[in-house]
Amino acid sequence: MEINSNTPKSTTSTSTGLGNSQRPGEYLRQIRLSQKKELADVAQALKIPEKQLTALEKDDYKALPEAPFIKGYYRAYAKFLNTDATALIQRFDEIYSNDTGLPPNHALKDSPIKIMGRLSSSGRRGINKWVKRLFILIVLVVLLWAIWAGLSNWNSKKAVTEVDALDRNNVVEVLPMNSGATHSASGDQLVLEFSQPTSVMIADATGKTLAQGRQADTLNLNGEAPFSIRLDDASAVKLKLNNETIGLSSYTKSNGSADFRLSP
Repeated sequence: MEINSNTPKSTTSTSTGLGNSQRPGEYLRQIRLSQKKELADVAQALKIPEKQLTALEKDDYKALPEAPFIKGYYRAYAKFLNTDATALIQRFDEIYSNDTGLPPNHALKDSPIKIMGRLSSSGRRGINKWVKRLFILIVLVVLLWAIWAGLSNWNSKKAVTEVDALDRNNVVEVLPMNSGATHSASGDQLVLEFSQPTSVMIADATGKTLAQGRQADTLNLNGEAPFSIRLDDASAVKLKLNNETIGLSSYTKSNGSADFRLSP
């Protein structure tokens, strides 16, 4: 029997390419089996879960992520098997549309993976605008804080300077009495002892000022009673009239000062 050498030899779809009605997953599965490769080995090499590769070979698109990811799986699988993915992707577009009624770039409603998309230029400009505003706000807050701190420091130094000047200027003035500094028969004697510096104002019955200003040392004063006495801090003063200690608690106000008239 003569054999016609021009008769085409019988081939399979794995050697001639994707058949006219063959599905992409089925085609890849046949190539994998022809190459005697286990699905687990493919999953490990491609870093794709074996469960998803099984769904891919069965063309079960509802068990897979959205279409763009499926195309990526097809390309990676075809490259691993050393076969062209162009026809596979074209066939997938046809099958996916027929199976789902959706375009091949549509995200499935129940897909576990959602395409985020690229941020629009207007969105990026909006974010950049708010970042710039936040940066400007932070700079302003830091600047205002620095100004406030500087003013506070300047005011503190000014207050200390003023207190020092007041301490130097408000030296107590003890006015000399006509009768001298000693107790006379016609006068009364006041003695003030200080536990800490405080301001005083003392005048006698004639209206003569005996002492005024800030004082820290013991005062011995002579004048005509009754005395008009004003103390900024009564707790800092121990007062004697004609050698008799005078309690100041009854004269002390809530702010610690005392303003009273004293007679023997």
